[in-house]
Amino acid sequence: MNAKAKDNTLHNTLIYIRQHWQLYVFFLGPALILTIIFKYIPMGGILIAFQKYNPFKGILGSEWVGFKYFQQFLSSPDFLQYLANTLKLSVYGLLWGFPMPIILALLLNRISSSKIKQKIQLVLYMPNFISVIVLCGMVRILLSVTGPFNMFLGTSINFLTIPEAFRPIYIISGIWQGAGWASIMYTAALSNASKELKEAAQIDGANIWQQIKAVEWPAIKDMVVIQFILQAGNIMSIGFEKAYALQSDMNLSSSEIIATYVYKKGLLNGDYSYSTAVGLFNTIINVILLIAVNKVVEKLNDGQGL
Repeated sequence: MNAKAKDNTLHNTLIYIRQHWQLYVFFLGPALILTIIFKYIPMGGILIAFQKYNPFKGILGSEWVGFKYFQQFLSSPDFLQYLANTLKLSVYGLLWGFPMPIILALLLNRISSSKIKQKIQLVLYMPNFISVIVLCGMVRILLSVTGPFNMFLGTSINFLTIPEAFRPIYIISGIWQGAGWASIMYTAALSNASKELKEAAQIDGANIWQQIKAVEWPAIKDMVVIQFILQAGNIMSIGFEKAYALQSDMNLSSSEIIATYVYKKGLLNGDYSYSTAVGLFNTIINVILLIAVNKVVEKLNDGQGL
């Protein structure tokens, strides 16, 4: 009976689409065209990774070299350092940064006054609208030798020249900027939590942890799983802007990641083929991680993944 009802629903949907196809073309057409132009067509540039690319000869006229640049990167003495820096920055950022929006959403959900809640949310959301470069400028000023942080501690340390300090600075500033905005989806999901169950739990004498476990966590569980899979699958996809803006000659041993290396090789040195090969390697690792994490989560979450 359920299968028959599903078939009828699908049949009715197809009939509706056929009757109103102009509406779908009008709304979906531009989005599909833009996606094809800016997402799929540029994928042809991947061929550069397998060529000794010459801008004057173009992709079709450049010499084919196969996996030469992949082998060159993998055999490079700096390969393991760049890979380790990228993984450390991403994994530490995920471990420390992923739970924060969830915690913020749960804390906001405990506030009964809507006015106070709105004011706190405004303060939490504002950092998201600060551009990455402006944020890095603020961090540099705050942590400079004559900055407020050193004045408070009574020291004169240039923290951005210390390799060991780069990752904490990067991660903490990222949490401050993005945790509030990322909590929106969890806050919205918590609005679907049963108020009757929450009130019943309070009457039964359940403490805050028990209320979260029994009432609030089930409301956001699916959202948490999806976000974790997506973020874990993008472990290698660190934007170069922030890392590059916080870099200095003294902290390169910690701040030089694959993304900044690709930027320097490709745009600054003009080695397009080599930088494309490195970028493609990075993307392949991301896809493998995404599939692996999804499989692990499916096993741990009763077969539910992406």
